Amino acid sequence: MDWIKVIHLLCVMGWMAGIFVAPRGLIYWKREYATTGQFGPAGDLTFRVYRFSLGLGVLAVATGVILAFHWNWQGWVWAKLALVALLAIHYGWTGRLVARAKQGRFEESEFYLRVFNEVSVLGTLVVLYLVVFKPF
Repeated sequence: MDWIKVIHLLCVMGWMAGIFVAPRGLIYWKREYATTGQFGPAGDLTFRVYRFSLGLGVLAVATGVILAFHWNWQGWVWAKLALVALLAIHYGWTGRLVARAKQGRFEESEFYLRVFNEVSVLGTLVVLYLVVFKPF
């Protein structure tokens, strides 16, 4: 089971990188597009980070479910999975923003994107609290 934990942690780290980087990348992509009117390096990097971290997110969730069985679905596991589901929805919304940006449509303000980015940080902090302290 330790190897499942290792794989889970590695995949979570990669997925979290995508969750944190892609919304911030959209800010730089929006600025770049406003200046050049083209799909440039910021857009390319944001798209690639999102696409790469998607696979890691799927593996993180799959290994997390395996670990949930190992931990007999304790209360904190259910709470963690609920938060992970919310983070997955957040990630899906990020994908929608990335897809629109690829079409040259940047409808959200930089302020919105910054706040949107920080929401995932708050969710992640609660997940970390649950995993470390296992309060119930």
